[in-house]
Amino acid sequence: MSAGALRAQFVDHCAPLCRDAVIAGADRDELAVLVFPDVEACHRLAGLATDAPVMAVLGDAKLREEFSRRLNALARQSTGGSTRICRMLLMAEPPSLDAGEATDKGSINQRAVLTRRAALVEELYASAPSANVIAIDKQD
Repeated sequence: MSAGALRAQFVDHCAPLCRDAVIAGADRDELAVLVFPDVEACHRLAGLATDAPVMAVLGDAKLREEFSRRLNALARQSTGGSTRICRMLLMAEPPSLDAGEATDKGSINQRAVLTRRAALVEELYASAPSANVIAIDKQD
């Protein structure tokens, strides 16, 4: 499965909580994903006020549990390592037009996102992932 098809499958699986995503790990042992969440949908699921800070929403335990549940369900459906997303990170900052991460039509430039957010990719793949990273359960 191509990265584009896997990205589309992930976004569909995580709808409406996910607006878009970027697959990382083409040169790694596991795939991971940087998630551009739909902040309004995440606010609703978390049950927080619409003016709650984005970081508070993305750190909400109920929201993170829902993303974890969906990530694990998708991992169970995968047919192998090339289609199994093992980790994700919810990004508070939307894709930047100025940095070339997104086009005027809303398409994501995967390479630009991965380059500009290289520190987040490294956070995804750290041997001891930060609390920001959501990973599949080991038994999956």
